Amino acid sequence: MELHNRHTGERRGWRRLCQAAAVAAALALGGCSLFSSEKPRYPPAPLTPLTPTLPVSNAWSVSVGGKSGVGFVPAVVGDAVYAAASNGTVAKYSLDTGAEIWRTSTKTDLSAGVGSDGRITAVATPRGEIIALDDTGSIKWRAQATSEITIPPLVGDGLVVVRSGDYRVQAYDAETGRRRWSVQRPGPALALRAPGEMLLSGGYVFTGLPGGKLIAISTTGGAVRWEGTVAIPSGTSELERVADVVGAPVISGRQLCAVTYQGRINCFDVGTGNSVWSREFSSVTGLAADVRFAYAANDRSVVHGFALDSGANIWKQDALQNRGLTAPASVGRAIAVGDFEGYVHFLQREDGALLARIATDGSAILARPVPTGRGVLVQTSKGNLYSINVGQ
Repeated sequence: MELHNRHTGERRGWRRLCQAAAVAAALALGGCSLFSSEKPRYPPAPLTPLTPTLPVSNAWSVSVGGKSGVGFVPAVVGDAVYAAASNGTVAKYSLDTGAEIWRTSTKTDLSAGVGSDGRITAVATPRGEIIALDDTGSIKWRAQATSEITIPPLVGDGLVVVRSGDYRVQAYDAETGRRRWSVQRPGPALALRAPGEMLLSGGYVFTGLPGGKLIAISTTGGAVRWEGTVAIPSGTSELERVADVVGAPVISGRQLCAVTYQGRINCFDVGTGNSVWSREFSSVTGLAADVRFAYAANDRSVVHGFALDSGANIWKQDALQNRGLTAPASVGRAIAVGDFEGYVHFLQREDGALLARIATDGSAILARPVPTGRGVLVQTSKGNLYSINVGQ
């Protein structure tokens, strides 16, 4: 597990945090590894025989072309899939068959991608460069953000939006690459280097920030509509006060929910920013929601289900404890999570019962699964992309 010091640029390891956090984040951030010679303090739960009660199958798989990390979440737009890898590859595939439509190389390492609206596809580099491609795979423009970018860009409403490591949210014109607006909030000295994403909905960009904050920004001019507190950092040291929002904010009806590391899960009224309910919780990957429930794996990979109307914790599933689970994806009557050995597990949304699992290439799944009309897409750390069909 790594922490980023925004004042000095140094990344400091924290042994206690490394041991307690989920394996997925540890693998992604390089501070500690399941594959080190040191025996892990919290061994992952072994997989036991499972008689599947949900039909799942691998529809197709392709190699994107290079290793992938937490910042590489595939994007589904209509009948197409966009994906990128850290070696600079960006590609478009048919959602139906996995057939490659185009592939290009940005000729530079990438740190995050992709964002796409089907016309413009955007990726980012460790130096904070944003690269936008048209829908033939040709580079349309490049622009420079203020610092490194480790979460996928957003594309929509005529903008490409990025969040950089200095806590700035910056929007660029999707056609020209000209900067349209920039919003910055102060942040803590230390921030968790964990999965993060933004959400574009109803003319607003929603994003969590280190220090437990969540903000809603108008896409038209960059005005902040509201700012809420998911969790208040607590503790006597900087390390104990790390309470960063992780994963992507999610919307269900009028509620916008987010979760932090060593803090809370909190659901807000999407229009006003007022908290509807909150519960103590700690995650390193993020959450998902549907019309009835919110779901999240805690920092020990114990999966919890919450009633969306009240926040009541209605179930928990510990059979996958310490397996480095991703953020969940809601698909039909199940939720899907990936793990450090490349398995995708499916849990019953009403009670958390294990329904099925399917193997991929044996490498860690670090980015969240992406729901499709047929099931889910997962991208492994080896850079392979899998489309998994899910029955009823």
